[in-house]
Amino acid sequence: MASDFELDNPFWSSLNRRHRALAHRIGDVARFPADVAPFLGVANADVDVSQALPAMITAEESLLLLGVAPKVPAGWLLIADDPLAQMICTAPVTEIDGPEVIALSQSHRADVLALTALVYPHYFRNRTMELGRYFGIYQQGRLAAIAGERLGMDGHQEISAVCTHPDFNGRGYARRLLAILSNDNLAAGRVPFLHVSHRNVRAKGLYEQLGYRLRRDIGFWSLRRA
Repeated sequence: MASDFELDNPFWSSLNRRHRALAHRIGDVARFPADVAPFLGVANADVDVSQALPAMITAEESLLLLGVAPKVPAGWLLIADDPLAQMICTAPVTEIDGPEVIALSQSHRADVLALTALVYPHYFRNRTMELGRYFGIYQQGRLAAIAGERLGMDGHQEISAVCTHPDFNGRGYARRLLAILSNDNLAAGRVPFLHVSHRNVRAKGLYEQLGYRLRRDIGFWSLRRA
């Protein structure tokens, strides 16, 4: 099924669909700009990447692959990390009351970058907010929590950057944001999904409580020059 392929090869699917205009693509290899996300996708595991990689990846970069990885030529290192839990939500989530949720715009970018640098530092870049909608909760003039959209396909929407400032933990803000964003996508006919490390027991437990279920464990790799 096409929908299964979308989720089994999510970086490529997003670069080839919703975010095609952002993609730097050479044949069956594509990546996001460095200031958007450190992600690279290939159409399938048999793609010859020998010409594309030197033209797409600088000496200082390490890019990430998810779901599908190619055989890499000499001079490159493909390092497997622990598989991630890929979780999906197919039924409406119970929303909880709480503070006002606002749509975040570029005027909020400095606050978003400060929060993600503190609690979500590895994958959020200066232009990541261009990938989708982001929502947040402000308290006492400070950005207390956010959640947003990242990878996007025809029938699926990844929820990402669900995070709370440590000063505001335990108040249900992440739960509120995730529920609202999940329900909004379901109402629009898109199945929300997300990725989480099995080691992040707290986050995985929250997602399960809200109705997300494990779809599959999905391979996760980093790629850089040797």
